[in-house]
Formats: sequence, C-alpha cells, structure tokens
Amino acid sequence: MVNRQLEIIYILMNKSSVTAEELAAHFEVSTRTVYRDIDSLSMAGFPVYASRGKGGGIRLMELR
Repeated sequence: MVNRQLEIIYILMNKSSVTAEELAAHFEVSTRTVYRDIDSLSMAGFPVYASRGKGGGIRLMELR
C-alpha cells in the first residue's frame, strides 16, 4: 500500500492531473482504493486533492 501511495505521488509529479480510473487500471485496484489512498496521503500532509466532474481529476496542489 505504501509503495502504491508513493508511486501515486510520483505519477502526479509528472502529470498535471490523472483520473481515479486511470490510477485504478494502472495499479489493478478499485477506484475506491485509489480514493482511500488519496485520503491517506492528504491526511499525511501531502498536498493531494481530487475534484469531480468534467475536467476533474486527482492533482497535487501548487505550493507557493
């Protein structure tokens, strides 16, 4: 699980946005598992968030 979460961070550092479906397919897990990982990363202090709807996705917040 930790390896998957770290890889999610690396993927987000290289892409501006990715969908939960794309991550779920990449890791061969459910989208619910991806959202749990995102919640865990966010609670651990990583600036990760998910937005729904058209143009949505999972992103890293820009730090200023």
